[in-house]
Amino acid sequence: MASRLPDGFDLDANERLSRAELDALQLRRMKASLAAAYAGNPAYRRAFDKTGVTPDDLRAFADLARFPFTAKADLRAAYPFGFFAVPMERVARVHASSGTTGQPTVVGYTADDIATWAGLVARSIKAAGGAPGMKVHVAYGYGLFTGGLGAHYGAEALGCTVIPMSGGQTAKQVQLIQDFQPDIIMVTPSYMLALLDEFLARGIDPTSTSLSIGIFGAEPWTEGMRAEVETAFAIKAVDIYGLSEVMGPGVASEYAATQDGPTIWEDHFYPEIIDPETGEPLPDGEEGELVFTSLTKQAMPVVRYRTRDLARLLPGTTGPMRRMTKIAARTDDMLIVRGVNLFPSQIEEQILKCPNLAPHYLIEVSRPDRLDEVTVRVETRPGCGEGEAQASAAALCEHVKVHIGLSVRVDLCGEGVLGRSAGKAVRVKDLRPRG
Repeated sequence: MASRLPDGFDLDANERLSRAELDALQLRRMKASLAAAYAGNPAYRRAFDKTGVTPDDLRAFADLARFPFTAKADLRAAYPFGFFAVPMERVARVHASSGTTGQPTVVGYTADDIATWAGLVARSIKAAGGAPGMKVHVAYGYGLFTGGLGAHYGAEALGCTVIPMSGGQTAKQVQLIQDFQPDIIMVTPSYMLALLDEFLARGIDPTSTSLSIGIFGAEPWTEGMRAEVETAFAIKAVDIYGLSEVMGPGVASEYAATQDGPTIWEDHFYPEIIDPETGEPLPDGEEGELVFTSLTKQAMPVVRYRTRDLARLLPGTTGPMRRMTKIAARTDDMLIVRGVNLFPSQIEEQILKCPNLAPHYLIEVSRPDRLDEVTVRVETRPGCGEGEAQASAAALCEHVKVHIGLSVRVDLCGEGVLGRSAGKAVRVKDLRPRG
């Protein structure tokens, strides 16, 4: 099937442009985007005026640091449609975050935005090894969540055949993978593990499927998780990055040939790394909070949006566009336990060092007396004996103590005891009293 990319979309911009050409394109688009935000979004006009800047003050990339940040709270304050920069009659679609950490944030798209988004996801699928004519099994949730429809439109734009399964119905997912024989699956990494469990429960060898590519996103996942999935299914697993406030999936994606971190599609998004405490910009190579300014969005341009994701910016390896390290943690996922900063991905990394423990876990933090206590509830793998399980629990405690600096208790669970999510996995239960 031939690709159906939007008119004028440059699928191969990263391979075609030089860095100088990309810089010129970014600066031109950034000036236009700041002007559109200032003219159409009253919240940005107030924020710019309060800070004492106008779009005309942007003459070089360094000038962007003079402009105010945008945070999720700003979008919530404008709920539902107050952050749009175009009249409502130009808004072709509305999406919203799940609201699991508060009031949902609402985002809007013009018809041109949707076409651009589809092109960016198509570029991401191509980078992962996808091609026109391949079948794509989409197991991201459809609806207000951007994952399902974003993947769907992108796969169609590339010329793929889409299987719009959505999330849930795990047994049916496995059946359709067997029957429809897709080449690519797009899904959260935690739900891919749930599919793995179902394959094994039904006595089906996961390496026997038609799948050759897995495009995983919507939640942090470690290199250990990548190795787990690639080995189990005999596929190439790549990371796709995005968030609804900036666009949705397809802000950045890994190349299958390198698997060295997602390449940011810099012709549409300008990245910065800042110190999460001070807000000061950091040079490429240093870890900090990832910030994005959109360059081509019409309905809802964003200026210096604070993602809360921790990453580093690295030089491009496939073209001039810079890479970001895989997101392993978010500042709002961080737990402070007895003065130690703890991220769920750190626990996952240690679990995956224990061959008899499965990557299904829940971190419970409590304060039964005056001191915080951490319990890691983790499933054992099928066929693991009692002695092996206890040895693995002891090993996990030791790994966490040595590598993270915390003493934890390990609560071993049988296969399937911990809940499975068809979307983003819940990894933490903080039971400490508030206030």
